[in-house]
Amino acid sequence: MSDTVQKSLSAQSWRDLILLAALWGGVFFSNRIALFEIGPITLVAHRTVWAALLLWCLAIFRKTSISLSPRLWMVFCVMGLLNNLIPFSLLNFAQLTVESGLASIFNAATAFFGILLAALFLPDERLTMTKTMGVALGFLGVATAIGFSHLTAFDPRSLAQIAALLATLSYGFAGIWARKHLTGVSPLIAAAGMLTCTAVIATPLAHYIEAPLTLSLGSATWAAITYGAVFGTAGAYLLYYRILASAGSGNLLVVTLLIPPFAIVLGALFLNESLPPRAFAGFLLLAIGLIVLDGRWLAKRGSTRDS
Repeated sequence: MSDTVQKSLSAQSWRDLILLAALWGGVFFSNRIALFEIGPITLVAHRTVWAALLLWCLAIFRKTSISLSPRLWMVFCVMGLLNNLIPFSLLNFAQLTVESGLASIFNAATAFFGILLAALFLPDERLTMTKTMGVALGFLGVATAIGFSHLTAFDPRSLAQIAALLATLSYGFAGIWARKHLTGVSPLIAAAGMLTCTAVIATPLAHYIEAPLTLSLGSATWAAITYGAVFGTAGAYLLYYRILASAGSGNLLVVTLLIPPFAIVLGALFLNESLPPRAFAGFLLLAIGLIVLDGRWLAKRGSTRDS
């Protein structure tokens, strides 16, 4: 992330970041509610079908130019797999066993995988000493949150936590793919296209692996699906790209720090979840790692020392 140290955040950008964190923090809560009735892949299918429809309607309403080549659809399909189908399914699977707040803490590892993968696959990215320190702290935080004893004991809870981590790895690959193939594509069309491809793949997959998709679901499940599709996916993507344009990709690292508090509080209030102390210790290490990656605090300390 070559632009990690960049623009100062305006008051509006802070409001947008907090809103985006609240939306995505709420997704962990809504997913847990929906998973009481439907399976992980079925939830992905519902979430992406309705979100894609909403975004295409918005594109038509805005009269957005839509020019889609077979190559671009292929790009959308790969992006849909890496950014939606694989990580959504893995996180949903994880939430069958681990707390929604803990899943959101693991989700913060996305930034660290993104840094490593960018250094491997993007020629303009270098793994500097500062980035190496930040990544090391981040992965130490992940290991702490999992619990060192669970790293060798592969019980269902351990497997669920590993699934959550693999989801963040998939997000990291999605970021590389987007950098290489989606530059210049309208954010609205890119989001609608990848969600459409995800829905087309996830719907038959859910049908054969879990159960035929049905609209006969409980009101709580529909409320959770509606939130996840409308606010946590379609609305969140639009807000994400607005922050990206106004504040830069480096500042979007901040949102990964802000998501877990929302997920943890919602899980504690409405799902009676409680996290072990190691989860909070791991989150603290993740936060320190992200601060090191961001670089502004260290740069400010250095300039103060030199003055």
